Amino acid sequence: MTNDIRVMLEIGPKGKKVVAVAPDWPGLERGAKTGEAALERLLAYVPRYTSVTKLAGMEAALATITGVDVVEHYPGTGSTDFWGISFAFSNIDQQTMSDEALARELTLMRACWAFFDDVRARVSAEMQRGPRGGGRDRDLIVRHTLGAEQDWAKKLGVSTPLDTLLTDAGLNAYRDAFCDAIRALHAQHKMARTWPLRYLIRHTAFHTLDHAWEMEDRDLTIKQA
Repeated sequence: MTNDIRVMLEIGPKGKKVVAVAPDWPGLERGAKTGEAALERLLAYVPRYTSVTKLAGMEAALATITGVDVVEHYPGTGSTDFWGISFAFSNIDQQTMSDEALARELTLMRACWAFFDDVRARVSAEMQRGPRGGGRDRDLIVRHTLGAEQDWAKKLGVSTPLDTLLTDAGLNAYRDAFCDAIRALHAQHKMARTWPLRYLIRHTAFHTLDHAWEMEDRDLTIKQA
């Protein structure tokens, strides 16, 4: 018996990159040069994603995943080809969500935030040098991650200075406002300006998680011990 994870494939317009997106698990997305390679990368990251599901109280749901079920192919944008990251809306992104489905997705997004916070608290301030992220150290990665999300939050009518996001109290208040605004738009059957709510949630979760994994991969703590 196999337990497959639903996956969508976002295909760059020039066919340079394909991104595998797990629509039921916000944040679980991986890109590669081909669809097959993207699917392999996504499955390889499922064990790492369990850190998120543990925080969300959903660990058992992914414990027996053995394969993928590709449920949608859809065109990406030039940025898909350039970055190997999802930048387009799928049909699933634009489907209506129940209140229960929204609550589940917000729980997973919050779990990605919590994981990010845990990682930045335990990794070295100086990051290993290399091609990924250039010479950015931990604090610059954190500022970049929060700064990008700050721009997306404006689609929800949430505006918070970056300096406020860099405090624990300010970040917690901002995240509550972010989620409250999503719930309000969902209740009104509205999008976050031009972005479907599903896409906003998964894009936020992915960006947060991707940089959390980057910090883990470039952490010097063990090497310095």
